[in-house]
Amino acid sequence: MLFFSCSTKKNNIVSRNMHALSTKYNVLYNGQVAFDQAKLQLDDDYADNFWELLPIEPLKIEEEQVEIIINPTAPPKDNNEDTESTATGFDRAEEKAVKAIQKHGMDIDGKERNRQIDDAYLLLGKSRYYSQRFVPALEAFNFVLENYTENDLKDETRVWQAKTLVRLQNEELAIETLQYLLKNLNLPLELVEDGHTTMAMAYQALDSSHLVIKHLDSAVLFSVDPKQKSRNLFILGQLYRNEQKRDSSNIYFEKLMSFKKAPLRYQVHAEIDRAKNYTKEDSTELILTRLKKLIKNRDNRPFLDELHYQKGLIEAQNDSIKIALDDFEKSLRTPNAKKYQKELTYEAIGNIYFDKAKFELAGAYYDSIIAITKNANEKRIRRLVRKRESLEEVITYETLANTNDSILKIAALPKAEQEAFYQQYIDSIKKVDELAKIKLENSLTSTTGFGNLTDDTSKSGSKGGKFYFYNNNVVGFGKQEFKRAWGNRALEDNWRISAKKISSQDTKKKELLAIANDFDSSKKYELDYYISRIPTEKSELDSITHLRNDAYYNLGVIYNEQFKEYLLAAERLEKLLTFKPVEKLILPINYHLYKIYANFDETKSNKYKNVVVSNYPESRYANIILNPDKVLATNDINSPEAIYNSIYCDYDFQHYVEAYQKAEKAIEQFKDEPIIPKFELLKAHILMKTIGAEAFKEALSYVALSYPNTEEGKRAVEILENFDSNKANSEK
Repeated sequence: MLFFSCSTKKNNIVSRNMHALSTKYNVLYNGQVAFDQAKLQLDDDYADNFWELLPIEPLKIEEEQVEIIINPTAPPKDNNEDTESTATGFDRAEEKAVKAIQKHGMDIDGKERNRQIDDAYLLLGKSRYYSQRFVPALEAFNFVLENYTENDLKDETRVWQAKTLVRLQNEELAIETLQYLLKNLNLPLELVEDGHTTMAMAYQALDSSHLVIKHLDSAVLFSVDPKQKSRNLFILGQLYRNEQKRDSSNIYFEKLMSFKKAPLRYQVHAEIDRAKNYTKEDSTELILTRLKKLIKNRDNRPFLDELHYQKGLIEAQNDSIKIALDDFEKSLRTPNAKKYQKELTYEAIGNIYFDKAKFELAGAYYDSIIAITKNANEKRIRRLVRKRESLEEVITYETLANTNDSILKIAALPKAEQEAFYQQYIDSIKKVDELAKIKLENSLTSTTGFGNLTDDTSKSGSKGGKFYFYNNNVVGFGKQEFKRAWGNRALEDNWRISAKKISSQDTKKKELLAIANDFDSSKKYELDYYISRIPTEKSELDSITHLRNDAYYNLGVIYNEQFKEYLLAAERLEKLLTFKPVEKLILPINYHLYKIYANFDETKSNKYKNVVVSNYPESRYANIILNPDKVLATNDINSPEAIYNSIYCDYDFQHYVEAYQKAEKAIEQFKDEPIIPKFELLKAHILMKTIGAEAFKEALSYVALSYPNTEEGKRAVEILENFDSNKANSEK
């Protein structure tokens, strides 16, 4: 009798109550527990990118989910373990909801008699939502609203329906639904918060920042969920900063800093982002004191890399460069430092050295970013790569100049002084090697304990072994020895060559060949070996001198034209004059010095101007100085502008071969004049017509790197950035 009285087809009080109780306290209870656990794990596992504007809802939309909606036949993709376990929790909740509907649903005479089934449909839709199956989720929410008009869940269901519509990019309908819902003044505070938060999501998708701010403000005002309130406060701070309203941004970050129920990650990042808003009008001492206090707090160890970095930025802004570099180094040394933070820290250090004109050091730090980044196509990284490439010439020429300077100085010494110099060097490396050997022996003694180096049964067996590479200490010593003998070497073929062929990016693109480092480390203690390596032949010394002088000249031009480092440019060129270079270099050196000193020292500028005008009165340089308007007049058929117009006409009439030959000749003829970037850019377009896209891109890269501060250089960068955006643009 009990069995038949509990049938889902019988509309009586016993059946209705028995099925409602079984649904609520058995099937739905287990489903809700699975849902809550999966949601908690989803929130905990979500990795916020605090360097960008946070999403309002912490839900990462996987690309494969979108692909499944668009293409149901697309093969499934692997997810990581955490994602799978979370999905399993939501799948279990969905399974329980379906079970409740199928086993305990009482659809009699077109009306559901089990008052818990609407809860089951709502749980079904929510589980599908977090499983990122938005179309089936929307179907579940719509079913509740269409068939359970008298239930107490319709307002909550409307919020979830609106959320799903936002995910399906139907923001207008979501906004219309929520506007109707929020007119109800009797809504529970939790639904008011969810409604305004979802409205903010919809307006964010529509790029309406002021409306996003308005609804997030309302969500914060009626907040009951500490996690969502913390998130909304942080996003408000970010949005106001993006709108250049730093005072409003600071207010929200400070509210979050004082919100005691906020999760730790939001509180710490509120402090960091408040520091990002730092200006000279703020109390520097107060900001730094806060950061130092956070750094000392052991609970903040997961955020030390960001805290040290932010403190370093503020120190750098206040010209405390030494302290800033120390903070940046601490950020890099932080255990488990985040890779993106490392990129930013390397860039900050590189920029400091770049501003101090220490381009080799700057290049090394930029190289570190390029080596670890996973976002090679990001605009910031592409810009950094171009900046690094612009340093390549400087680093090459500086290395060449320093190396050849050293060789020539040693070669000019009497033999007795050469022997004394190298003997002192040999004594110094012997001392270093002895100390390293003692340190290694002590290290092996302390790490092997009761056993010996080859005792695999000892406690240190995991760190040492009979095979060379099984013992970390021996390997470390070997690395030190290698570095001492060879220096830092890239992992590549022909690593023994200290500086291989490098294109010098001049108009002829000639190759400078640096000296090969074929040093035999087995003879590093033999004095005669060092002496035998000193060049003595006149032709060899002349070649080294020529390369050294050419490097100094190019450095002067590059520092002046590309980096506007006038003091460095002048120093290199004036030093070159003391080397008594070949006659053909003396005139352009004096002309460049005249132009360089015109920026900051009129007396010295006039000095070099007089040299050019007095000693080379018939030269084009003298004509430019004395009659700049006449020389550069466009109506002069021999002026650079007139020749450029002639070449452009040939290009316009598709006489590409003639145009290319004239462009090459003009670039050689006017190589020291401001119009050269125009010739180079026109030449790139000619190459596009004659050879193809790859030659065009290579030529554009040269213009972008060689003349970054000119209109032509900026235009080349613009073309390169959009070159591969899509096929149509590439063809255009």
